[in-house]
Amino acid sequence: MNKQELRALRRPFIRELFRNNRLNLSMTVLAALLSAAGQLVISCLLKEVADLISGSGTYTFGTLLLILGGGTVLFGTAWVLDRAFLAGFRTRAMRQYRTYVFDRLTEKGIQAFSGENTSLYLSALSNDVNTIEKDFVGQLQQTIQVAIVFVGALALMLWYSPLLTLVAIGFSLLPIIVSVVLGDRAARAEKEVSDRKAAYTGMLKDVLSGFSVIKSFKAEKSIARIHDESNEGVAGATKKRIRVDVTVGYASGFAGAILQFGVFFVAAALALSGSGITAGTAIVFVQLLNYVLAPIQTFPVFYAGLKASQALIDKLAQALRKNVSDEGEPIAPVLTQGISLRGLGFAYEEGKNVLSGVDLTFGAGGCYALVGGSGSGKSTLLNLLMASSRDYRGEILYDGRELRTVSAGSLYDLVSIIQQNVFVFNSTIRDNITMFSDFPEEEIERAVQLSGLAGLIREKGADYLCGENGSGLSGGERQRISIARALLRKTPVLFVDEATASLDAETSFGVLDAILKLDGFTRIIVTHDLDENILRRCTGLVALKNGAVAEQGSFEELMDRKGYFYSLYTVAQGE
Repeated sequence: MNKQELRALRRPFIRELFRNNRLNLSMTVLAALLSAAGQLVISCLLKEVADLISGSGTYTFGTLLLILGGGTVLFGTAWVLDRAFLAGFRTRAMRQYRTYVFDRLTEKGIQAFSGENTSLYLSALSNDVNTIEKDFVGQLQQTIQVAIVFVGALALMLWYSPLLTLVAIGFSLLPIIVSVVLGDRAARAEKEVSDRKAAYTGMLKDVLSGFSVIKSFKAEKSIARIHDESNEGVAGATKKRIRVDVTVGYASGFAGAILQFGVFFVAAALALSGSGITAGTAIVFVQLLNYVLAPIQTFPVFYAGLKASQALIDKLAQALRKNVSDEGEPIAPVLTQGISLRGLGFAYEEGKNVLSGVDLTFGAGGCYALVGGSGSGKSTLLNLLMASSRDYRGEILYDGRELRTVSAGSLYDLVSIIQQNVFVFNSTIRDNITMFSDFPEEEIERAVQLSGLAGLIREKGADYLCGENGSGLSGGERQRISIARALLRKTPVLFVDEATASLDAETSFGVLDAILKLDGFTRIIVTHDLDENILRRCTGLVALKNGAVAEQGSFEELMDRKGYFYSLYTVAQGE
């Protein structure tokens, strides 16, 4: 991706820092202007006091006191404005940035994170946001202030002595060159720190998710070694960044010292030669040089922070543009005819088909079971029906509408999915059923009754806290919450993907029985549980083998054929 494309990607992220934030920003700029004016007034006073002492002054002592009072008023007003608006500018900027990033994150497709590293986003909304706030947003007001002071100081220097000003400009080239050269190095170092922290966050996520496996296999020492290596990577990148920061600071300081000493030496020589430079002018040039030095010393830090922030935003922007739900035309949330698959084929990797030539029809209002061995393509087929990818071959038709032409948002008003791994928020049972939305009480009660949650709510109450990822609930209770969610949404199509794989036989039967009783819904169930009492109640069964349809028909028909399904069923009963 070229620089122009990166800037286009970055622009909306930067814009969020300043959207609806103009008043706060303008007031902080005004504060910077007033503070800069106050500093310049004090500098002028130093010259006039020195000239007054040497006998060449033009103002009385009383006049100088009045000017001092005016400078104090400028400083006081700047303080009031900064106190009132600076915090508001910074907090609103970062709040809007986080919201924008999160909103963009939610635009991704339903299966986006199956192939993405989520730790990148965790790091972007934690470590990287802190860096952007500290090194870019936090430095912005100070940089504006020193820039204003720089311009004012330069104007005064030209007023007092154009010759000395030219000398100062010549000496200023060195610190400017230092800031530009070292700024890119600082940006690269900051990006490396971000990458290392993202990897460390991902490692921690894996460890916490697989903690029981680690303990049962006594892999603590191996995991500790992996942690130490990742931690060392973060420390090494951080050390490198600190060294670059130290180099930037010392190089800028040294270049500034050369500038200050060089200009002061020339000023002293001119004053001694009787060329019209007064003692007050020499002193004020030393003072004004501090203001000229300030942006030269501050700019490398701000520039490095800006470059680092841009690098972090670019990395995030490129990740967020992947796997975004494609736009299409909306469809009505009803299914009158059914779902048809025509010559459906799909491969995650070129040349390795997961599905090939699948032709199926699921009639509206029916209940269908997809069965087959591991890797037969059952879950992939269901994911494609949920628009996980549009890179399939053939057609997927909802009431005759090709899925590629349908907007993802309207599709999710038509279909819901219940999966094996149900995510339950650390909130109440009620919140987990409603997904934090408002529904009429009678609709919630209906979903509770149909999903079989009434007993749980009678026992624990609707306000019972479920614990982190539903740790306070059993597997069957979590699945019933998932069913209740789908029922409450009233989507006419319900997909069930191995929802009972980790449940005992009795609980599994209860969950599937609740789904089969949902009259009026079109249900497609991927199941490993070949329970005759369940399968006989399905409208049809589809047996997949190696990504193709091996057999389809009713339970009785497939058993009479004594083909592939019969073999699957017989083996399952033998277990």
